[in-house]
Amino acid sequence: MRQRPALAQVLRFALVGVVNTATFYGAYLVLHRWLPYYPAYVAAFVLSMVGSFFLNTRFTYRTRPTWRKFLLFPLTNLTNFTVTSVGVFVLVEWCDVNDRIAPLVAAAAAIPATFLLSRRILVGGARGGSDGVRSGEGALRVGPPPCPPVPPPGGGPAAQEG
Repeated sequence: MRQRPALAQVLRFALVGVVNTATFYGAYLVLHRWLPYYPAYVAAFVLSMVGSFFLNTRFTYRTRPTWRKFLLFPLTNLTNFTVTSVGVFVLVEWCDVNDRIAPLVAAAAAIPATFLLSRRILVGGARGGSDGVRSGEGALRVGPPPCPPVPPPGGGPAAQEG
């Protein structure tokens, strides 16, 4: 039964992504009339990030926007920005892809990571509370769990006994 709400969330995220991508791309094209491709890309990205925050909090994850989430939300976009920025540069400079098409291709490559990180920050994981944040769990911890301890050189106590 939990699969339907999760699927609905993914579909809403996809719809917000389409709207956000159209907003980003429209802003990019308008700004690119006066700016080189990369500054136009950065400005369009920032504008669309603000819109994405409000659409994702209210529509995708059905949680309330807060200043804390708003300030943490750029962490989700940092991954998106890194993947898409490297992608735009590589596509335009090394692969000779048209600079009007490259941002769309790069944005598609960043979708999975953006979904997982935005859900983690805006909802607090798969089982969020009424505001989406599990009690006792900080939204800043978005990485993998810590690594287990490494045994000392020489194989540890058992190897020294033999």
